[in-house]
Amino acid sequence: MHRRQVLAFRARAQQLTRAEGRPADTAVLDIGVQDTGPDGAGWALALRGVAATAAADDLVLLWTVRGAPHLYRRADVGRVAAAVEPWSDADAGKRIHDAAKPLKAAGIGVLTALDQVAAQLRAVVTRPTVKGEVSGRLAQALPEPYLRFCRPCQATHLYEMPFRLAALRAGLELRPGTSPPVLERIPGFRKADAPDDRFDLIRAYLRLLGPATPKDVAGYLDAPVKEVKARWPQDVVEVTVDGEARSLLAADQPALASADAPATRLLGPFDLFLQARDRATLVPDAAHAKELWPVLGRPGAVLVDGELVGTWRPRKSGSRLTVTVRPWAKLPESRRRAVVEQAERLAAYRSVVLAGVDVDG
Repeated sequence: MHRRQVLAFRARAQQLTRAEGRPADTAVLDIGVQDTGPDGAGWALALRGVAATAAADDLVLLWTVRGAPHLYRRADVGRVAAAVEPWSDADAGKRIHDAAKPLKAAGIGVLTALDQVAAQLRAVVTRPTVKGEVSGRLAQALPEPYLRFCRPCQATHLYEMPFRLAALRAGLELRPGTSPPVLERIPGFRKADAPDDRFDLIRAYLRLLGPATPKDVAGYLDAPVKEVKARWPQDVVEVTVDGEARSLLAADQPALASADAPATRLLGPFDLFLQARDRATLVPDAAHAKELWPVLGRPGAVLVDGELVGTWRPRKSGSRLTVTVRPWAKLPESRRRAVVEQAERLAAYRSVVLAGVDVDG
């Protein structure tokens, strides 16, 4: 099958073509909506028709996949906690990166270490507490294998990834809109015994970012490919995308038939649509991919009818917003008008005035 069918399938699965929705029926909240950047998760939900005022009380912000902050439905937090847990010491070791080495050298299992950090976090955060204070108290409570010297701060801290990945184990959430982050206890938190299919991360990835390979899913999770393969769903079908064999949940196969995804959207830099690990499928042109995913300072992406057609960047001055768009090919006038409409939508979301849309090309 052609990549256009794949991208259209994902756009529809992620509800980028709908006008209205609620957190309860928003599919991307099953896998988590990354809250990175000035617009972040709120804009990602707005693009899927979820009004910010309607969503705030229903959502919870957690450090989860790759240690990044993600929004979920508050009612699902116990099942999410079960779903995002590392599967094994090997998996946990990969997810915490360089923090695993001193733990292993000291003979401390990584899952055991995460439990220890979680216990200390739970003891420290008895009220809303800013991250710096929590970090300082953890550095006093935990032994050397858990700690590192931070040159920029000229201080000793807990390694960052164990800190983040242990927070939900401790039953802690992040207070939205705080910088530095404020941690607080999740009311009535109780982790589910096991995740159900809806929140299983491999199934969620296939449902929202499929068809995919175990390597794609492992890259998204920062998990070992071996661990993903061992848990690969049985109810999948194999399809070929541009010559590569990939898997899709069997129930979703009929949805691949259509290549239609009528909508124009200004995706944020960390929108789930851009988080797929098969970047060559998303953007086949290497120069365009380099522009969309630079090492630092990612732009947003312009999505038109399921296809990525360029990048965009916002520039705010006081209460005025200018959006600069760099299309990868000349946009027809109707598409330019649609881009302007989406820029107006962004300005309204930010509660500012749209000063203009500069289309470079």
